Amino acid sequence: MSNLARRLVAEGLGTGLLVATVVGSGIMAQTLTTDSGLALLANTLATGAILVVLITIFGPISGAHFNPAISWVFALRKELKTADAGLYILVQVIGGVTGTMAAHLMFAQSVLQVSTHVRTGGPQWLSEGVAAFGLVTVILAGLRFQRTAVPWLVGLYITAAYWFTASTSFANPAVAIARSLTDTFSGIRPLDLPGFIAAQLVGALLGLALMTWLLHGPGLAMDETKAAS
Repeated sequence: MSNLARRLVAEGLGTGLLVATVVGSGIMAQTLTTDSGLALLANTLATGAILVVLITIFGPISGAHFNPAISWVFALRKELKTADAGLYILVQVIGGVTGTMAAHLMFAQSVLQVSTHVRTGGPQWLSEGVAAFGLVTVILAGLRFQRTAVPWLVGLYITAAYWFTASTSFANPAVAIARSLTDTFSGIRPLDLPGFIAAQLVGALLGLALMTWLLHGPGLAMDETKAAS
C-alpha cells in the first residue's frame, strides 16, 4: 500500500471514529438523561477524549487532520499537496458519514436520517468562525512550540469550545455534514450547513493569517529553544 493510501485510510478512519463518538455519545446521553446540560457535558467529554486518542495514534501517519478546514490550511501553507488535500477532504467526508451511520446502527436507530435540529443565525455563525479560528491557532502554535502536546491541546480546546460557543463548536465541515444526517442530539439541519461551513472556512483562514504573522516574529527562535530545554 502506498504512503498516500495509508494516509487516506488514517484520515477516513479517524474522522469516522470521531463522528461515531460525537453522534453515539449524544444518543447515549439523550437516552440516559433529560437534563440537556448533563447531556452536553457527556457529549463534550467523549469528544475531547477521543480527539486526544485519535490525534496521538494517527498523527504520525497522516497528520490527523480529520477536518477539511485544517487540510485546506496545510495546503495553503504548502505543507500538503493540493491534490492530496482534495483526497483528504473526500475521505474525511466519507468517513464522517460512515461514522454517523455506525452510531445509528450501534443504537438500533434508522441508518439514514436527516436532521431537523435548527442551528442558524448570526450568533451561531460567529461561534463557528471563532471555534475554527481558535482551533487553527492552537494547532499551528502547538506544532511550532510543543508538538508532542498537540493531541491534548486540541482535545482540551474542543472540550472548552463546546461550552464557550453558542454552536457547541463543530469547527469542522466534514463533521457538520455528517451531523446533518442524524436527527438526534448532535444533529444540524442540512439547510443550515452552508452558513456553518462558510463561517468555519473564514475562521480557519483568519487563524492562518494571524499565526503566519505571529509565529514569525523576532525572538521566537530563542523562545522556542528555551521552551524545549
